[in-house]
Amino acid sequence: MSRPIMQIMLTSEERSTLTQRIRGRKTAERDRLRAQIVLLRANGMKQQDVAERIGTSQVTVSKWTRRFLDLRLPGLDEAPGRGRKPSLPDETVSAVITRATQPPAGRTRWSVRSMAREVGISRHSVHQIWQRNEIKPHRTKTFKVSNDPRFEEKFWDIIGLYLDPPEKALVFCCDEKSQCQALERTQPGLPLGIGHIQTRTHDYIRHGTTTLFAALDYIEGSVLKRTEDRHTHVEWLRFLKQIDRETPAEMSLHLIVDNYSTHKHEKVKAWLKKHPRIHMHFTPTSSSWLNLVERFFAEITRDCIRNGSFESVRQLEESIHEYIDGRNESPRPYRWVAEGQSILEKINRARKKLNKPIYKTGH
Repeated sequence: MSRPIMQIMLTSEERSTLTQRIRGRKTAERDRLRAQIVLLRANGMKQQDVAERIGTSQVTVSKWTRRFLDLRLPGLDEAPGRGRKPSLPDETVSAVITRATQPPAGRTRWSVRSMAREVGISRHSVHQIWQRNEIKPHRTKTFKVSNDPRFEEKFWDIIGLYLDPPEKALVFCCDEKSQCQALERTQPGLPLGIGHIQTRTHDYIRHGTTTLFAALDYIEGSVLKRTEDRHTHVEWLRFLKQIDRETPAEMSLHLIVDNYSTHKHEKVKAWLKKHPRIHMHFTPTSSSWLNLVERFFAEITRDCIRNGSFESVRQLEESIHEYIDGRNESPRPYRWVAEGQSILEKINRARKKLNKPIYKTGH
């Protein structure tokens, strides 16, 4: 008389977890094997048949079947205390961690190799210790905290335009991207292809620069554009007149701009007084991140300007206009979604570390 097949009853959650372990790309092979054993046994397969199907021994099948029956899912995990024990002394590990923030004289940071030489261990060990403790000496984040005494007032003014635009009005994010260089590569590079990346020469010929004036419509996402040789108040005033011409006369205009001196020139102010439908909203100093046109400038730099090769400034300008015209055929607006309150709290944490006055957080 044959031995009865051991019955394993699974809950829906257990079956789902085991299935995920089998299908998961990052599942360890040993965990996948154990999950397969339990699922096949739960489906009524004999121990010998399971071993033959997944290419293991009957002893292994029996072991993990009983482990699951005794402990359920936790029984399939690796037992604690297994594997190679750490070989580095605690004081060495502590030195690698604490000294990571204390660069040697004449240097701004440690590398894994220099730290390894300093403490007398392998660079691989240094890398593992830093990785486990999320220490990244090779990375740096830039920041700038605004010193504008009217920061909060200007901040909420612009956030209000994004979150609740005025009725019968257009909101434009305006700025100029100066020093757009027409660089011609000295030799033609290889285009992107299967099996190789795009190439370009490291050297180039300078053919001059142009300035791109842009006004991003916050609601629709389209861009009004103009290119000029310079970016003084004269060119800025020409762009303002263009915005005035190319927008419906019955709509009021709210322009978000930075504190560049040309935006506040006396002749610009005089012209704005004669055109009361245009309202200027200045970002706080050192806060260009509040102006969403910077997002557009980042895109056109990446997609059109940075990697191009231009034989003249005219060719560069034609490329810029072609890019914007194509974008305006199906504009994609940017939407402000960050909460103003949380931004102010983050800025205040930075100001606290810098021992500067704190902004109000209520609005």
